[in-house]
Amino acid sequence: QVQLVESGGGLVQAGGSLRLSCAASGRIFSTSNMGWSRQAPGKEREFVAGIIWSGGRTYYTDSVKARFTISRDNAKNTVFLQMNSLKPEDTAVYYCAAGPLSLVVATTPIKYDHWGQGTQVTVSS
Repeated sequence: QVQLVESGGGLVQAGGSLRLSCAASGRIFSTSNMGWSRQAPGKEREFVAGIIWSGGRTYYTDSVKARFTISRDNAKNTVFLQMNSLKPEDTAVYYCAAGPLSLVVATTPIKYDHWGQGTQVTVSS
């Protein structure tokens, strides 16, 4: 079983930056693909970024490409999401998730088995 705890959310002005962290407990982190999704009020959960178990492959949804960077530190059981040039439309609850080991990043939330409780990101205009 993997338990995930997100941190790093908050309130930031448009154009600012935040770095989200997700600390994982359990022994399978290093063999799990990891992802970040977000959900804004009244909207469906959207997959934002993913990274395979080794860190050797990543994926970003079009709206965050060149602004967000996902990375992981398997020695510290932690995955990160660096968010730059934030926009008001990035406002959402951001969730960390763990999924099965694969050489391909799964890009839909349903492919992930374990979820954190979420952290709120609010970008003011």
